[in-house]
Amino acid sequence: MQVAIVLYDRFTALDAVGPYETLGRLPDAETVFVAERTGPVRNDTGNLALTADRALADVPNPDIVVVPGGPGQESLMAHEPFLDWLRAADAGSTWTTSVCTGSLLLAAAGLLRGRRATSHWLTLEELKRFGAEPTGERVVTDGKYVTAAGVSAGIDMGLTLLGRIAGDDHAQLVQLAAEYDPQPPYDAGSPEKAPAHIVELLRSHADVILT
Repeated sequence: MQVAIVLYDRFTALDAVGPYETLGRLPDAETVFVAERTGPVRNDTGNLALTADRALADVPNPDIVVVPGGPGQESLMAHEPFLDWLRAADAGSTWTTSVCTGSLLLAAAGLLRGRRATSHWLTLEELKRFGAEPTGERVVTDGKYVTAAGVSAGIDMGLTLLGRIAGDDHAQLVQLAAEYDPQPPYDAGSPEKAPAHIVELLRSHADVILT
């Protein structure tokens, strides 16, 4: 089974690494980072690079497609070579997935029309522009499409899909090995729970804080 994690300039690191650390533990899986061109790809802060060992053209038929989000997603929304690859890869994939604003790229490729999907809460309503039905759930499965909410939800998405493919015991082994037992010091991880002034601060400064 081949898992293709897509990279592009200004992706969000945890969006890619969370699924890598979970789906990459599938038995007999080959996990590859892919981009339009091989080589290092910088994340949204510019301080970290992951290496794309394969070009998109070299990975035409992955079993699982993972599309992370990040501010660089915006420049790909109408980039037909990238969207064409998504459509072609999706045609043969068993699972097509996304984290955060990666779902907007799936939607822009026409893959989520008429389907339930999620994204980062700041961009959730944008899914409607592409005929998708936005939901605030953390992980949404609709057919073979599995979308995750913002950033950290990619770990949950990976574990969810891992359980579907390899069974609950294997998914729990991976969770335990990663000691994924969230106990955050603040209860501010969603707009429903965060203090109102924090929510407004993020809304008004998202372009600065998230890039």
